[in-house]
Amino acid sequence: MATRVGMVSLGCPKNLVDAEHMLYNLREDGYEIVPDAALADVVIVNTCGFIETAKQEAIDTILEFCTLKNEGRIKAVIVTGCLAERYKEEILKEIPEVNAVVGIGCNEQLCEIIRRVLADNESVNAFDDKDKLCIDGRRIVSTEHYAYLKIAEGCNNCCTYCAIPMIRGRYRSRTIESIVDEAKWLAKVGITELIVVAQDTTYYGTDLYGEPKIAQLLKELCKIDGIKWIRTLYSYPERITDELLTTIASEEKLVKYLDIPIQHCNGEVLKRMNRKGDNESLRALIEKIRSIIPDVTLRTTLITGFPGETQEQFEELSMFVKDMKFDKLGCFSYSAEEGTPAEKLDGQIDLKTKEARNDAIMNEQMLISFDINEKKIGSQVEVVTEGFDRYAECYFGRSSADAPEIDGKIFFSSERKLRVGEYVKVAVDDVMDYDLIGTAVE
Repeated sequence: MATRVGMVSLGCPKNLVDAEHMLYNLREDGYEIVPDAALADVVIVNTCGFIETAKQEAIDTILEFCTLKNEGRIKAVIVTGCLAERYKEEILKEIPEVNAVVGIGCNEQLCEIIRRVLADNESVNAFDDKDKLCIDGRRIVSTEHYAYLKIAEGCNNCCTYCAIPMIRGRYRSRTIESIVDEAKWLAKVGITELIVVAQDTTYYGTDLYGEPKIAQLLKELCKIDGIKWIRTLYSYPERITDELLTTIASEEKLVKYLDIPIQHCNGEVLKRMNRKGDNESLRALIEKIRSIIPDVTLRTTLITGFPGETQEQFEELSMFVKDMKFDKLGCFSYSAEEGTPAEKLDGQIDLKTKEARNDAIMNEQMLISFDINEKKIGSQVEVVTEGFDRYAECYFGRSSADAPEIDGKIFFSSERKLRVGEYVKVAVDDVMDYDLIGTAVE
């Protein structure tokens, strides 16, 4: 009887793609993949280690499955992903019930590591060069009708608050040919929406080709039959070129959506973050984006309470948010991460102040988002059906202005039965917080 393996993947879409690669290799090696990890013989917790809340979620999940192991319901717990890479020695020391801690450079060895763990009941610490993480190859797609397409690994930006370069290593682009080949395969297995991801999608190709190639890559992806929507996430503001903007504006399959993590607008704060730009340059960029792509949906992320952020600098950020009226916005209180330069900066701000500033930004954004959504009442939008809510007795889905997991949904009624992944026109009738309510137009 085949050993049953279950996986819980935490954190970002890039980590999910790694999980899907690991699951494919395990299945090809003869392991049985089970959707409910609690019913498996071996549980892999593919962790995130980016910020404190993500680390805590990972630790809680590991402990949950260690409890099942102690109860005799599963045989082994294996930890992979960013937390494993970041805390090589500490995990086995602090949680001895864990059977193996596997760094990202050893993901390809996972099949053999499981055999060792089950045969010898030994604890395994497996680490190798980060560059040995395979970024090509087949995977088990765990999402329906959409799939994340990881075009690169690692990061060269070295923002002072971020541990990703430590954890994931230098930026490594895949070739255009490799990415297009995978995208064609995804289309063949029924994927209709590609979500292009990397730690910085706008840097794509610089290491391989000597210059950014994201616009060229997107044009090639648009040629693939069967793909309806293509969106990119994590575009750094200083690398958004006119070529990229005109490509998004002109290619029908590229959704008019840009995710730009600006983090702040004050030049001094950005400089301490080791990021470029300031209030003036960011306003000019956003104006340019909206002039080239008039119907664009703009998403951003911000950090409040970065070391040294004064009340005046925060108020500048607050005014920037009010003026720019981003369609989507996520805000996070600064988290001092071990080993990052920002951890040692002077002017660390107390938690209460950081969270109060965060709440103020999100309250302002809630009003902006409601106003933007209210203006959509009476319009029609194309929606991809994602399921049926039995409690609300209606379908739900997303428009091209909404990325999965992070943005809002559209709840709508339909006179006919719809399947997951089906695209329908929906007339918007009402607004509920960040979500829309409507009726399918037959």
